[in-house]
Amino acid sequence: MCPRYERAAMLLGKKWTGLLLRVLLAGPTRFGAFGLQVPQLSDRVLSERLKELEAEGLVERIVHPSKPVSVEYCLTAKGRDLAPVVDAIQEWADRWVELPPGSNHSPSACRPPRGPASP
Repeated sequence: MCPRYERAAMLLGKKWTGLLLRVLLAGPTRFGAFGLQVPQLSDRVLSERLKELEAEGLVERIVHPSKPVSVEYCLTAKGRDLAPVVDAIQEWADRWVELPPGSNHSPSACRPPRGPASP
């Protein structure tokens, strides 16, 4: 097995990581806003995943020196390069993943808005 593929699969396959990437593809996000997008995610796990993604160079933590201090997270160029991967997973899910009966599914929830392209 290719060690690069294995490492990427281990990183991206962690629970919640894919959803966090989807949220961040829409643009910079504050810590508390992740909870609105992924309400089942605990603050502890969110913090852990963001630190892992930051350590891998996929996410940048930006501290705004305001009162109170404001912190945003955004994707780096390396992280934004995952957009086609996230889109491919969505396309596969649209084709093959069945929703539970009685699910209140909003079609717009399946296509996250993309933020402005960053350099």
